[in-house]
Amino acid sequence: MFSYRHAFHAGNHADVLKHTTLIALMKYLTQKDTALTVIDTHAGAGLYRLDGDYTETGGEAKDGIFRLISGQKEAPAEESKGSSATKKGAFKDPLAPALVNYLDLLRGLNPQFAETGEAAHLKIYPGSPFIEQQFLSGRDKLKLFELHPTDFKSLSGNIEQLGVGRQVAVAREDGFEALKTFLPPPARRAMVFCDPSYEIKSDYPRVSAYMSDAVKRFATGTYVVWYPVIPRPEAHDLPRKLKTLAVKAGRPWLNAVLTVKSSKLLTDEQGDVVRPGLPASGMFIINPPHTLKAELQLALPQMVALLAQDRHGSFALDSGS
Repeated sequence: MFSYRHAFHAGNHADVLKHTTLIALMKYLTQKDTALTVIDTHAGAGLYRLDGDYTETGGEAKDGIFRLISGQKEAPAEESKGSSATKKGAFKDPLAPALVNYLDLLRGLNPQFAETGEAAHLKIYPGSPFIEQQFLSGRDKLKLFELHPTDFKSLSGNIEQLGVGRQVAVAREDGFEALKTFLPPPARRAMVFCDPSYEIKSDYPRVSAYMSDAVKRFATGTYVVWYPVIPRPEAHDLPRKLKTLAVKAGRPWLNAVLTVKSSKLLTDEQGDVVRPGLPASGMFIINPPHTLKAELQLALPQMVALLAQDRHGSFALDSGS
């Protein structure tokens, strides 16, 4: 249960999609005067070192945030759907505002990176708790839940350094169960961010079940679910189930998917099977801001152009009301 550590994956292509979307959500939701309660069900450690042992072991940031920063990619054999990269891989278009906001947040945590723009100077990478906290005003609240003992300890220490007092609460509890306690929120405005590891199959039905319960408890909340797109039936069923519950509840929804490579198994020179790793991921949002789809319509093609690792790079953006 406690084998997953996001530090191995920090800054990968899924984080680029996840955190670009999360920033756009937080920017919009914190514009109103009414207090906002943000609930992060699987918070992780909060901050990650991109030059640390865990991150360097996985090495996934090189095909995620570092690839985005460099603005270069190996040109696929044929152009990807939505790609505006040139044949030699140089990306020359101005970045979409959502991606600019994402990089601006990283610059705020990495002064040397902000000064030079060099990927080598990007050392600190924020998880969702630090992204969420960056946008809170004094009236807002952030509830963080993490069960992994080591990550919980790191999260508690990292949040304590912010000196934000009671505005941010950290608990070593099941984030799914915590939703029952905090919904509906006192000020009747909330965003729930659900980002489990999915290392066990039961995570998939738990997400759909608890999101269904949450929508029943507080229909107007914004519910955000990240999910992997992998060759597993549960992974493909999850967005369909989330769409079904949104439609039945009469709530608008948005589903964004970023694919960076083929999901097919490959073989190396010795004939051994090489697993492709995570080829794609998605963000499903119930009650999204009306501005989010337009923002992602600009950002997703650029993510494909900059992050695609083969000709299978693509994106999908669907919505309903």
